[in-house]
Amino acid sequence: MKIAILSRNRKLYSTERLVSAALERGHEVRVLDTLKCYMDIATAKPGIYYRGERLEHYDAVIPRIGASITAYGMAVLRQFEMMGSFPLNESVAIGRSRDKLRSLQLLSRKGIGLPLTSFAHHVENTKELIQLVGGAPLVVKLLEGTQGKGVVLAETVKAAESVIDAFRELGANFLVQAFIKEANGSDVRCLVVGNKVVAAMERKAKEGEFRSNLHRGGTASITRLTPQERATAVRAAKTMGLSVAGVDLLRSANGPLVMEVNSSPGLEGIETSTGKDVASMIIKYIEENAKPHKTRTKGKG
Repeated sequence: MKIAILSRNRKLYSTERLVSAALERGHEVRVLDTLKCYMDIATAKPGIYYRGERLEHYDAVIPRIGASITAYGMAVLRQFEMMGSFPLNESVAIGRSRDKLRSLQLLSRKGIGLPLTSFAHHVENTKELIQLVGGAPLVVKLLEGTQGKGVVLAETVKAAESVIDAFRELGANFLVQAFIKEANGSDVRCLVVGNKVVAAMERKAKEGEFRSNLHRGGTASITRLTPQERATAVRAAKTMGLSVAGVDLLRSANGPLVMEVNSSPGLEGIETSTGKDVASMIIKYIEENAKPHKTRTKGKG
């Protein structure tokens, strides 16, 4: 098979592992810098160009699209879809997962466990937002934040009011969520491929920090999932329409709660902590599912 990987940096661990796994399984693979792709749209034969070259057909494309280039990355991926390439994750599904508010609304509609969450553009009384999530302590999250950036823990009502008012003055879009104290600064990253969780790790925040992101000094270790946690992770990925996803769960007194569904999960932490060859599992999934013009969402938003 001919496989294209959309990635800004071919030296990233995840990109290198996917290239290596594809080559080991006998495929032809090429890494394309997403921002250097440009498109011929208004013709009878839509095409994608890269460094002056019109790209030939690729059987499959693996999108590794960073949050900062979501809009353009989705446009490039849609062009590949129009040309018949099989997308590991479809553009529509990536768009759903990147919109934090929409993703939570979709998960809620399916009855999947979530932390109590409130959202507003403007309210007369900040206390209303705080009351909706059960009071302080609570977490305020910027909708555009990634890797723990733009996430603030407010331990008191007064602190919560100050943070919310400050974000509103800046014109920022944000969510207010209940703080799950029993999670004790840890969460669980479940790596879903197809219809199952193929690897899972528990991430623990460093001393004095409540965000467990590995980019923020958190540590990772292998963990055993309950059947309910496995089912929740798979349902969350399916709700987004993602074939491969990193589903972050909080272990609460009321069962697993979905914190986020990531459409471009990093492989380094999960492979290192579990010893599993996730990259090869992803390539095997493509081998078993790639067909021309095979998209499940068919352009649905």
